[in-house]
Amino acid sequence: MVEVDITKHILVPKHTKLSDKEKKEVLESYNVTLDDLPRIRISDPAIKHLHPKVGDMIKVLRKSPTAGESVFYRGVIDV
Repeated sequence: MVEVDITKHILVPKHTKLSDKEKKEVLESYNVTLDDLPRIRISDPAIKHLHPKVGDMIKVLRKSPTAGESVFYRGVIDV
């Protein structure tokens, strides 16, 4: 069976796992906790290559026609 790398698809935005330091800075700058953020499942194919752990924070960069790029953050959960 051939495995497809969905991260190369044009419709999949760039996903990056933040370091603990970056995670802390983002949470402090927005004055939120990880539980306040939208969630992404650990099994999501878009982050599989990042080898995430529950509690990690994922930065999602989406292309936007008005803003150029939009940044979103997600907390990794296991369901």
